[in-house]
Amino acid sequence: MGKNRVDGGRQGSVVQAESIQQVTIAPSADEQLPRYLRTPDRWPCIADWDALTAGAHRARPGEDGSKLPPYVARDVDGELRGRIAQGGLVVVVGDSTAGKTRASYEAVRAVFPERRVLAPPAGESLEQAPDAVARAELSCVVWLDDLERYLGPKGLEPEVLDEFVGLGVPVVATMRLKPFETFGAEREDGIGARVLRCAEIVDLNRLWSEDELSRAGKCDDSRIVNAVAHHGAYGVAEYMAAGPVLLREWRHAWWAHGHPRGAALVSTAVDLTRSGLRGPYSRAMLAELHGGYLDAAGGQALRPESLEEAFAWASRVRLGVTSLLVPVEEERWAAFDYLVDGTEAAVPDWLWDAALGKAADADGRFPIGVNAYRANKPHITEAAWRPLADDGDAAASNNLAVLLAADGRTEEAEQLYRHAHTNGNLKATYNLAILLILLEEDGRTEEAAALRRQIADSEPD
Repeated sequence: MGKNRVDGGRQGSVVQAESIQQVTIAPSADEQLPRYLRTPDRWPCIADWDALTAGAHRARPGEDGSKLPPYVARDVDGELRGRIAQGGLVVVVGDSTAGKTRASYEAVRAVFPERRVLAPPAGESLEQAPDAVARAELSCVVWLDDLERYLGPKGLEPEVLDEFVGLGVPVVATMRLKPFETFGAEREDGIGARVLRCAEIVDLNRLWSEDELSRAGKCDDSRIVNAVAHHGAYGVAEYMAAGPVLLREWRHAWWAHGHPRGAALVSTAVDLTRSGLRGPYSRAMLAELHGGYLDAAGGQALRPESLEEAFAWASRVRLGVTSLLVPVEEERWAAFDYLVDGTEAAVPDWLWDAALGKAADADGRFPIGVNAYRANKPHITEAAWRPLADDGDAAASNNLAVLLAADGRTEEAEQLYRHAHTNGNLKATYNLAILLILLEEDGRTEEAAALRRQIADSEPD
């Protein structure tokens, strides 16, 4: 047999033989893992980790060219660091650009500088992450910036969290206030609600306290000095992250000969987020849906730019800080979160319908129903929850019954309450008892009393 040589690059399985009749080469265990889990020795050491890589908002470049100003201690630092040291899941919650990521990053660096950080890309499965950590035998911290991006099937499910906790691996996450409220209001057996019930929550205010402003005032970095002097109704971190500037540019882009198509793309991403549809969103989806916003603003009379020009404008970095559309994955985009929190105009009905059409499953439809209910869109809310209730979802049945009862559709509401009650939903049991009392019909009061006794017996001592 001749002599062969294989060299250069990286080889997987290599077979050399004079003749081969049949061969099966199974991928190695590492090759079956998501790419981010294959090389744990490349996970960064926290002491050397960069805040921008962690997800902190850029600030205006400093006079020395630095991309981030010095960290100003926040009032919650002691509490946050203590909870991270205890382990488990810690979630820092606050408005956009409140400083959640920077405070969490500094806390992790202070508590576990010698550990490595595992920061999974959004959209990647986390199912195999605990096993990969155990095999690597490395002390690490799991980092989930914008936790809402990981609360779904194959994401940070309760079972995955339990495995991390069992391994002694802290999980540190950040979450904007609006998504936190949305997931907290979803059905009790939903992935997001179950995970958040296991979390230690640390609230971070957008507006700085007098003590925080005093500490910031002692800093000689020009960006912080200017932010303290001019933050006004904005928080210091918010001012430095240029949120107000980008919001103003987006609003002004609608003018004729401005960037109306780009503004429409941004509006699409903003309102899809406000609807509760889980992002990030593909370029194709934004292109498909943005026409409704452009037409409502004047259409061709605005002389809109081409689609390529629009995406280029919306994704261009401003002030060395951020962009209106932020790249998350290849060809998938999210709206700069400050724009989402700063928008008060109603989400149009057609966009709600489009969001429901794009929702893949019950976990996708439920938060859309929650957000539509808060936006006083009962027909959208019913459209979101009705299929789930028809499929036997007890939480959706209870929520839909609340909506129908308020609309005077008491017979339908009673049927839904009874279904959810039969399936063990205590909220439905309570609501059914109240509805029976309000109906004031013979025999109903006795049944309501029995239901309330059942609730009392179910409550822990």
